[in-house]
Amino acid sequence: MALKATIFKAELEVADMDREHYAAYSLTLARHPSETDERMMVRLLAFALFAEDGLAFGKGLCVDDEPELWQRDATGAIERWIDVGLPDPKWVRKACNRARRVVIVAYGGRQAEVWWRQAGADLERLDNLRVLALPQEASRALAAMAVRGMRLQCSIQDGIAWVTDGNSSVQVEPVLLREETG
Repeated sequence: MALKATIFKAELEVADMDREHYAAYSLTLARHPSETDERMMVRLLAFALFAEDGLAFGKGLCVDDEPELWQRDATGAIERWIDVGLPDPKWVRKACNRARRVVIVAYGGRQAEVWWRQAGADLERLDNLRVLALPQEASRALAAMAVRGMRLQCSIQDGIAWVTDGNSSVQVEPVLLREETG
């Protein structure tokens, strides 16, 4: 018998001073049986970092050709494709051909550094690609906040995110590995 996804609910308040975006979101996250709390919370952080109307969770781990998050325009074209983790460069190139903008939010400390050293040269020529890396201590601290019913606030200023659940806070300063050039 196949294991089913675990459902998490998140009430997320975003105050993004950098983009002047202030909104509250009621989100449902399905955590795949093979997904860790850390990965799920990185997905949630990615949502907060790029939150705007139309941004939605994809099927992620369940479907190979869908991102973790995406935003479509009125015609159905993919405006933004967001993946987390350390994706195969082949899939990143494919995403860059399908979407106007692609964002990778890498995490995993040393593994992320090795991934970027190996994949970075291959991905450097993709004009619509942006790559961020999260410090490992921050993504692990986010994982500690994972509960089935979350109430989180995320404030973003000068590229730094502060996430709190009312009991603890995590400061996340993503490292920009590559900015889109197109």
